[in-house]
Amino acid sequence: MPNLSIRWRSRPDIAPLEQELDRLRMDVIQLRRELSNKTGYAATLELVLKQRTQTIDNQQGTIDRLRALAARLDAEAEHYFRMLAAD
Repeated sequence: MPNLSIRWRSRPDIAPLEQELDRLRMDVIQLRRELSNKTGYAATLELVLKQRTQTIDNQQGTIDRLRALAARLDAEAEHYFRMLAAD
């Protein structure tokens, strides 16, 4: 069987267009990779933001409970002060 070495050669007037097409394909591949990376980064940021918001909400709830407790203790202290002052 003879060794047939066939090499594809573009017409000279089309070669620059094929080179441009190859360059554009590489650009598309690179842009897709960048988009994928940025999409993953955005998803990570969304998760971190959600966790941060939950932490803030939990801490705000704790602060509200402590404020209510402090108000009750102040009212109780005021009540005891009045009882002692009445004597």
